[in-house]
Amino acid sequence: MLKDSIESLREDYKKNKLDEKDLQADPFVQFEQWFEEARQAGLYEPNAMNLATADKRGKPSARIVLLKGFDKDGFRFFTNYESKKGQQLLENPFAALTFFWPELERQVRIEGEISKISDADSRDYFNKRPKGSQIGAIISPQSKIIPSREYLEERQRKFELDPADTIYTKPEHWGGFELKPVLVEFWQGRSSRLHDRLEFKLTAQNSWEISRLAP
Repeated sequence: MLKDSIESLREDYKKNKLDEKDLQADPFVQFEQWFEEARQAGLYEPNAMNLATADKRGKPSARIVLLKGFDKDGFRFFTNYESKKGQQLLENPFAALTFFWPELERQVRIEGEISKISDADSRDYFNKRPKGSQIGAIISPQSKIIPSREYLEERQRKFELDPADTIYTKPEHWGGFELKPVLVEFWQGRSSRLHDRLEFKLTAQNSWEISRLAP
């Protein structure tokens, strides 16, 4: 039965471990190290992350988006501000990110406060996108009900008639968000579900406190 086959699904993680002595003192440096290892391992879209949001009543939503940059200020991604996630982030500016790299038996959880990035930075990224992605951002009323697939394709065809050197302007409804973390957890799978979980938590003194969590 399907129930039995799902219950029997399990893997025993044995590839690595995560000790305090090997942990970087700065979570951004540790994330950069793990991210680069995921990239070097040839993982498919290592920048794919689950973005969890909630509306003003606390009702949650989650979806996969792509990380498009990070530094000491936070983690950045782009979207339609009028989409469901965009509206939730504007009315309740807190969110959580999760990266899962199963080939490395690793997970990173990040929680923090959300803010819009500058319009200039959003324009700069928009101008670097492929033309097709620019057009998609312009024509798609993201998260809204549309009558059919043909509705989108018809809108796309109108842009395909433009000269190849046409320069598109970033729409006002599209741009970037940045999550400034207050918590970052690094999870390394271990045998018998006794995983390593090391958590960075931002203190009132704006320093990082590191703790080991039970799996």
